[in-house]
Amino acid sequence: MALSLDEKKAIVAEVADVAADAHSVVAAEYLGLTSEEMTTLRANARNGGVYLRVVKNTLARRALEGTDFACMNDALTGPLLLAFSQEDPGAAARVIKAFAKEHNKLVVKMLSVGGQLLPANDIERLASLPTKDQAISMLMSVMQAPITKLARTINEVPGKLVRTIAAVRDQKQSAA
Repeated sequence: MALSLDEKKAIVAEVADVAADAHSVVAAEYLGLTSEEMTTLRANARNGGVYLRVVKNTLARRALEGTDFACMNDALTGPLLLAFSQEDPGAAARVIKAFAKEHNKLVVKMLSVGGQLLPANDIERLASLPTKDQAISMLMSVMQAPITKLARTINEVPGKLVRTIAAVRDQKQSAA
């Protein structure tokens, strides 16, 4: 059944809103996936903070105009689903990569981050990016390292004094 003009405008507006706030997008060909597999993929995407949508390419081009992902417009061909990362740049890549391991009919065609169109094989790099919480914990551990080292160094002075006094005591006891 064909979509009415109002329905098309609503889809374009919805995808454009999501694209405006998204960190990255992965475009994958889904040809051959069953409806049950697509439902599973959608559930995984929801759980991973990813907006997943199958959109006609002409509507997707209109929705991506004026966003960082406009670089994808020329490459939008064939039956594609778009996965937008809303929480962190690697979220969509992780969801699609994990699903594609089990379902070889899901084929990544391209991805875009920060206005750059990347080839499909860069999904490994994008999926390996840390989440926001992981990045914050990594930053905190780097910031905490000098303080921890200083505390250990300061603690070492009295510890060394105690060990030296204990060694002198043991030496005097063994001499007597």
